[in-house]
Amino acid sequence: MKKDFKISRPLRICYSILGWAMIVLGFIGIVLPIMPTVPFLLVASWCFARSSPRFHHWLCNHRIFGSPIKQWEEKKAIPLSIKIFAVISMLGGFLSFLVIIHPALWLILLVGVILLMIALYIITRPSS
Repeated sequence: MKKDFKISRPLRICYSILGWAMIVLGFIGIVLPIMPTVPFLLVASWCFARSSPRFHHWLCNHRIFGSPIKQWEEKKAIPLSIKIFAVISMLGGFLSFLVIIHPALWLILLVGVILLMIALYIITRPSS
């Protein structure tokens, strides 16, 4: 039996604001090659599922982004093409970080370990 969780109006407003902020970041990610799109839209979907069924439905049925969001929500699956693109983008971003910033060794290791953990998480999810 599914429980009906009631969320207070102020919390729904916060989720809605966060959801729209994630939508904006996701659309910025379309233009900027280093910034991802789908992870922000997944967070937006999570927020809208708690704040606005209308916007959640809109996002899940979007002609471009709806499919990966539905696959994630239903099966926790990531399409293979998105996995490959995500890992290559992270590698490109990391190399750009090294060339442009010339960071200290501790920062290289920190960022490298974080990106490696994210890449492993993405790779180990089921493919759809």
